[in-house]
Amino acid sequence: MIQGGSMKKINFRFISQLIFFLTVALISLNHFLADIGKVLPYIGDMSLHAICPFGAVEGFLALFQYDILISKIHESSFVLFILIAILSVIFGPVVCSYICPLGSIQEWLGKVGRKIFKKKYNSFMPKKLDKYLRYFRYFVLIYVVYLSTASLKLVFLEVDPYFALFNFWSDEVTIGSLIVLGLSLLLSLFVERPWCKYACPFGALVGLSNYFSVFKIHRNEKTCIDCSRCTQKCPMNIEVHKKRTVKDPQCIRCGICTSDEACPVPATVELKVLQYKEVSSEK
Repeated sequence: MIQGGSMKKINFRFISQLIFFLTVALISLNHFLADIGKVLPYIGDMSLHAICPFGAVEGFLALFQYDILISKIHESSFVLFILIAILSVIFGPVVCSYICPLGSIQEWLGKVGRKIFKKKYNSFMPKKLDKYLRYFRYFVLIYVVYLSTASLKLVFLEVDPYFALFNFWSDEVTIGSLIVLGLSLLLSLFVERPWCKYACPFGALVGLSNYFSVFKIHRNEKTCIDCSRCTQKCPMNIEVHKKRTVKDPQCIRCGICTSDEACPVPATVELKVLQYKEVSSEK
């Protein structure tokens, strides 16, 4: 967000979310229209599989071991994954908060939930249960890659809410994926980004970039007034006010904690490249 004089704030993250959501929706719709001989001009009609970077994760081991692509996975998935990997190494998992349409729609529904439940929103989940559930997405990641490699099939398609979101009219969508999508959207009214927090295998992978990305969220302990507003505003329930540098793999780099919406003291919580002295002091 930026602000100049009396100008209103511009939420660049929302604009980015909306652009990518509409782009994926139109491409998916055009793919359906192409099957019946009608297409929208100036819009690609490729399958959603072709623009899903997680396909590269599912098919990497199969490609490495057997030198073949799993059915329905496109070469473009690997290109997209490489681009996202580069972006994550530099800025962290910004793909989760700026690009992913499934994450965006959960967040938008969360705004409705926040209006309904006020301060209770995003605090319904018991902390101990929340702590252990966050490891589940790593199990999903490992299990999906293992099964996909062993069967040479897209096994995740059976429960994939992302695919169901943009292809709910298709015969390719399973009942399981529709159920998972419905539960994710419903829970979004109570918990911020429930799919991202507890089950997303791609988020589990790119979230690891928080440990080594060039830019990191850093809290200046000298100027921090310990108001804990950064923690209260964090959609992923990370205790930002207790950390010098946020390396939590759950962080989606939404930038809320670095904005004046959360921090009243300028240059206290920032996304920046740490100086050598700052890195050394954390060791």
